[in-house]
Amino acid sequence: MKTDQYDAIVLSSTDEKSAQAMLLEHLKTTPLPDDELLANLGLFLTSKNLSRLLFFYEIYRKIVCTHGIIVEFGVRWGQTLSLLSALRGILEPFNRHRKIVGFDTFEGFVGMNEKDGQACRCRDGSFSVSNRYEEHLSEILTLQEQLNPMSHIRRFELVKGDAAVTVPHYFDRHPETIVSLAIFDFDIYAPTRVALEALRPHLAKGSVLVFDELCDDIFPGETIAVREVFGLNGLRFERYPMTSRVSYAVVE
Repeated sequence: MKTDQYDAIVLSSTDEKSAQAMLLEHLKTTPLPDDELLANLGLFLTSKNLSRLLFFYEIYRKIVCTHGIIVEFGVRWGQTLSLLSALRGILEPFNRHRKIVGFDTFEGFVGMNEKDGQACRCRDGSFSVSNRYEEHLSEILTLQEQLNPMSHIRRFELVKGDAAVTVPHYFDRHPETIVSLAIFDFDIYAPTRVALEALRPHLAKGSVLVFDELCDDIFPGETIAVREVFGLNGLRFERYPMTSRVSYAVVE
């Protein structure tokens, strides 16, 4: 099912959704004092949400000894970007070259076509975020950097706009770029294909590619784009047992 707001697709059972709603209410009404809330966010983490955090911890460990930046194609609310910033602060706080760049329209899907199928029941504009959300996210990422070493050097960038334009333009402006980690979460075919094509010359052996909807019947466009650009036999797709959907490949 899809939720009424922002088009999130939820596959949870009725009982699971009820428990999640109750947990959310406990978060909203928690008696925890403000100065202890951030330190106790784990109190409200479900196994599903924790599994994604653990996935990206394992993925980040794979790139610590490789050179290059991190890019995320499809930022939405920006949780992954914030998590990656925190992991950078833990695992390699003094790596000034490990820039984190996020691409998103911040206005929802752009460029849906027949290769995206009908199962997701989406349209251009689906999965939008609240107005001027990128400004809010930028403030959060700035605070993340202030809480870690080298806070005087800005090591993140948000690129707003249609990926068909912004992604090739970014790499044209930054020919020096090596991509150590690329995360694909555009969901749909057209921007994913453009990003894959623009990214390919900037990959090196050891670069890691993460896919959020690979082999997903609800969003077939991502798999089709990967098949057309790399070929499914051109990459070894792997996953961790703690996550059901997210997969990765290491360039060999």
